[in-house]
Amino acid sequence: MAKLFSPITFQDVELKNRIVMSPMCMYSVFKQDGIITPFHFTHLVSRAVGQVGLVITEATAVQPEGRISAEDLGIWGDEHVAGLTELNEHLHAYGAKTGIQLAHAGRKAELESDIFAPSAIKFNDAYKVPKEMSQEDIKQTIDAFKQAARRSKLAGFDIVEIHGAHGYLVNQFLSPLTNQRTDNYGGSRENRYRFLSEIIEAVKTEWNGPIFVRISTDEYNEAGNTMEDILYFSSEMKKQGIDLIDCSSGGVVPAKINSYPGYQVPRCEAIKKETAIATGAVGLITSGLQAEEIVQNDRADLVIIGRALLRNPYWAKAAADELGYALEAPTQYERGWQ
Repeated sequence: MAKLFSPITFQDVELKNRIVMSPMCMYSVFKQDGIITPFHFTHLVSRAVGQVGLVITEATAVQPEGRISAEDLGIWGDEHVAGLTELNEHLHAYGAKTGIQLAHAGRKAELESDIFAPSAIKFNDAYKVPKEMSQEDIKQTIDAFKQAARRSKLAGFDIVEIHGAHGYLVNQFLSPLTNQRTDNYGGSRENRYRFLSEIIEAVKTEWNGPIFVRISTDEYNEAGNTMEDILYFSSEMKKQGIDLIDCSSGGVVPAKINSYPGYQVPRCEAIKKETAIATGAVGLITSGLQAEEIVQNDRADLVIIGRALLRNPYWAKAAADELGYALEAPTQYERGWQ
């Protein structure tokens, strides 16, 4: 049996296979209220019909000022719960488990309102200078993640993922490139980890299911976090009970990245082997054979598919055909899949 299509369990949540739909921003909340739209239903549910094991929403803002754009999904208010509840009902109907990526853009928010970051350093000349967060701002943001976790539970999600990658707020605290604070949230890597650590503990007070964290495993800058730093953060997350690290890279500062098939997998594999925590591999994974190699060689526990699933909602079927695996079809599609 293809390992890609074998089940895997995180706490009491069993995924029917190792294929995950990566969180990808769609910039499609045209009323700018954070509430899910018909597009999101079509976009996400079609991948569940296509037999993806876990569907994760796009970065979903825990505060309105934490949106990447004004068109992002939100979970900062109770008014967001009803639509997300309905989404989960649809996704679950096709056997998919569901995840929500809780996010805050920090200095990479492109909004008319004030934006916030650990230090008042703009991303590049096209972005605004953010306001340096006070201790009270930090406390309020941690509580926003906590309340977002409560709403995620109400909406029926199976897994919560904290977005700590791509140069957004959590990543800004983790990285010495963006965190120049002199208080207990800056300086040493222990202090830089404190913000994420306190978010995790706050989320756990409202959420008793699996928690994933997405991180940037490479900042593509010699002054950024080293692999030793990344392994330290990963070890700390394991101690706090994090179930899986979603291993992406980049986005912290402008950088030229040499991307190629599987370019992020080696660091994902190193984290899994050095810290004995489950990992998810992401980044130009395009074929069933490539995905099967990754999980068969225990380089990662999950393969997280982005652009390939944008091109083909039935990527799982194509991968199964490539591997000679008879993927069970939705009843309505059986005559086409046989």
